[in-house]
Amino acid sequence: MWNKAIELSSKSHPGPVVHISDNPMDEGKLLIGFESGTVVLWDLKSKKADYRYTHDEAIHSVAWHHEGKQFICSHSDGTLTIWNVKSPTKPFQTITPHGKQLKDGKKPEPCKPILKVEYKTTRAGEPFIILSGGLSYDTVGRRPCLTVMHGKSTAVLEMDYSIVDFLTLCETPYPNDFQEPYAVVVLLEKDLVLIDLAQNGYPIFENPYPLTIHESPVTCCEYFADCPVDLIPALYSVGARQKRQGYSKKEWPISGGNWGVITQSYSEIIITGHADGSIKFWDASAITLQVLYKLKTAKVFEKSRNKDDRPNTDIVDEDPYAIQIISWCPESRMLCIAGVSAHVIIYRFSKQEVTTEVIPMLEVRLLYEINDIETPDGEQVPPVPTPGTGSNPQSIVPQSHPSTSSSSSDGLRDNVPCLKVKNSPLKQSPGYQIELVIQLVWVSGEPPQQITSLAINSAYGLVVFGNCNGIAMVDYLQKTVLLNLGTIELYGSNDPYRREPRSPRKTRQPSGGLCDINEGMVVPEDRCKSPTSVKTKSRKFSKMVTNDIDVKDNSFSRSRSSSVTSIDKESREAISALHFCETFTRKADTSPSPCLWVGTTLGTVLVIVLNLPPGGEQRLLQPVIVSPSGTILRLKGAILRMAFLDTTGSLVPPAHETWREHHEDKDEKEKAKKRRPVSVSPSSSQEISENQYAVICSEKQAKVISLPSQNCIYKQNITETSFVLRGDIVSLSNSICLACFCANGHIMTFSLPSLRPLLDVYYLPLTNMRIARTFCFTDNGQALYLVSPTEIQRLTYSQETCENLQEMLGELFTLVETPEAPNRGFFKGLFGGGAQSLDREELFGESASGKASRSLAQHIPGPGGIEGVKGAASGVVGELARARLALDERGQKLGELEEKTAAMLYSADSFSKHAHEMMLKYKDKKWYQF
Repeated sequence: MWNKAIELSSKSHPGPVVHISDNPMDEGKLLIGFESGTVVLWDLKSKKADYRYTHDEAIHSVAWHHEGKQFICSHSDGTLTIWNVKSPTKPFQTITPHGKQLKDGKKPEPCKPILKVEYKTTRAGEPFIILSGGLSYDTVGRRPCLTVMHGKSTAVLEMDYSIVDFLTLCETPYPNDFQEPYAVVVLLEKDLVLIDLAQNGYPIFENPYPLTIHESPVTCCEYFADCPVDLIPALYSVGARQKRQGYSKKEWPISGGNWGVITQSYSEIIITGHADGSIKFWDASAITLQVLYKLKTAKVFEKSRNKDDRPNTDIVDEDPYAIQIISWCPESRMLCIAGVSAHVIIYRFSKQEVTTEVIPMLEVRLLYEINDIETPDGEQVPPVPTPGTGSNPQSIVPQSHPSTSSSSSDGLRDNVPCLKVKNSPLKQSPGYQIELVIQLVWVSGEPPQQITSLAINSAYGLVVFGNCNGIAMVDYLQKTVLLNLGTIELYGSNDPYRREPRSPRKTRQPSGGLCDINEGMVVPEDRCKSPTSVKTKSRKFSKMVTNDIDVKDNSFSRSRSSSVTSIDKESREAISALHFCETFTRKADTSPSPCLWVGTTLGTVLVIVLNLPPGGEQRLLQPVIVSPSGTILRLKGAILRMAFLDTTGSLVPPAHETWREHHEDKDEKEKAKKRRPVSVSPSSSQEISENQYAVICSEKQAKVISLPSQNCIYKQNITETSFVLRGDIVSLSNSICLACFCANGHIMTFSLPSLRPLLDVYYLPLTNMRIARTFCFTDNGQALYLVSPTEIQRLTYSQETCENLQEMLGELFTLVETPEAPNRGFFKGLFGGGAQSLDREELFGESASGKASRSLAQHIPGPGGIEGVKGAASGVVGELARARLALDERGQKLGELEEKTAAMLYSADSFSKHAHEMMLKYKDKKWYQF
């Protein structure tokens, strides 16, 4: 009881116990630290206090010197006190690590509390005193620090996050020997850092485990399985050059445990897009993620120094470089991203460093023609012709161009992109290098709408993107705009929708971009939002997520205006899906040709025909001709995904070009041109009899359509009461299927082409928009999503992976040999200075302490052993477990029997020896001599 530990004269409660430890040299002496400032050295044998140490300031932690003659305390005023065990009246030494020493012998200024201290000794030099906290109060805004005091030097190591705890790694596990510390493990709120104490400057060890997925909030992710075998080594080789300098030269010091057996033979890559505009490539083939390569897309833009310097970025309140959509071709390594500020960047992979003098750039003006200009009566005014609309090629805009920041006659902002591209030479390291930057511009005071869909094709040299205003296609080889159409213009005269004019009661919102939702300002109904802000288009959908508190993650990259109700009819029709392919575009086609399939939020699929020039030099000189085919297909709900099957039911992949180094010699380029086929189509030899099948998945249903006849041969209504958030056509077990994740939490799979239901499992309800934005399926029955801002959740719906799961799991601990205990020494043992062991059971067991009080918890052993296993196990696994347990128990009992036999043998031998000695002593004595 606490009143036995403190002085009899003290009437106040000593406060909570903050520390308990035994003397390194004597386990019978227990050091108890109370928060109020009292420390007691308690003798376990005599059950009384040997010494009491009292300090005015509260105690946070206590640490022993290895000899057991001194201990150190950390206090709430930023001081450290070192005490000699046998001098309880006052501390041997008082240290204020970060306090300013005042003149005239005054006490130093108080500092922040020292939350933890450790005291570690070395044979060859001064001891290490390591502590967290204790900074002076005038260091406002300074990051959390760990302080290492060694001799006369004091090193302050700043951390990125708050320190939760730290632990010093030493050469010996024995507390009564010189510890020889070599590293400090620091657990931060969002990281784990290891500091090397053996090198000057205390560098950190390079962490082999990726703890930086949340370095910037994840705004989108994509998952690729069965990638080309040379892809991961290529990404790793360029990523290895990005590693920061200044790491410790030693290997990661924490070892132990074994990896599981990796049963899968294919490689997996995860790509994450972040709020700061960075993109990370991760190797997901093993049990853990390994970061391969990081790309910073914001490097291409001028940084805004202050708010006055960024008049055009007000389409987004914050994070103007956030990544929304990623389109990647693993075979050609071409990468295309769409950002929140209505910008698209195309990257080409290269292993050579280049310096780009002028960054290639295009500015695109996308308009939504209908209802944009209204009369007071609500009637439509004929649309204003758009410059560059149609297939007129637009020339590249050089960086010296003053960004065409013209204003219209009434002072509205016009032809201005949201971000300013750098006009200075850009040094590009090996890895992904900029091929082209495309930006949507302001139109008559209206900011550009954010991009809702994106696709790139390396064989055609084309990239296409769309939003709720229309669609644009760019030839990134010739740096020209091929197509720039409003959504309604895609239909031509075949528009199936009756476009009602807006209600006069609906007042137009003032232009000027998106407003902060916390300021209470109204966000325009038809404005797409940032991945880092709150906005849902559908009323039904917004009801489901009203309880979501996490504002940063409550977003959705696609328009949710797909439920065709009377309320939502006035919403703009956005482009929601794009797919390049080589297929039959019209009913009368006799052979497949390159084309683009376009899906919209109103459930329409349109086909655009691509007429590509031959390869080689002609591809760079002759224009690509783009024309609508007139083919229109209809589904219920917004279109999510499209794919194509051949007559055998196998997936027809989009045409692609294999990767080759772009910056190679002219001779190599000529050889490559001769090697490349004129037609890159995988299906150009097909005849009219060899039909194809188009698989189209929308929010509500899926259809399989025969081509070129365009007859619907299979149809499946996926959900009536909910809607599909993500649908992917994936390969699984030498076949393909359609995998869907619904907003009601169900994961469903359907066979192709027959669309028979294969799986319907209630998995995860949609609790926030982060899940909806990041959920994606990939081949071989794998899927993933962001379960929290800092964690990726990977799941499988493949039986094969489930069966191998136990083998894939690793072991956390492995046995190691315990190092030798320190030598006690003759003189230390003679004078009682060595470590003394103590039988804790003798002191704390029921024999000495008596039975525990009834109010205390007591361990009652249950029906363990074989009976417990019988109830928990069944089948073959249970029998094996029982057999193994029986063998273990039998071995354990045999071991105990062997130990008891050895003890009895030793006891008998000892008794025999003593009896013999006694017989020799008394055999010659008479009875009267006793």
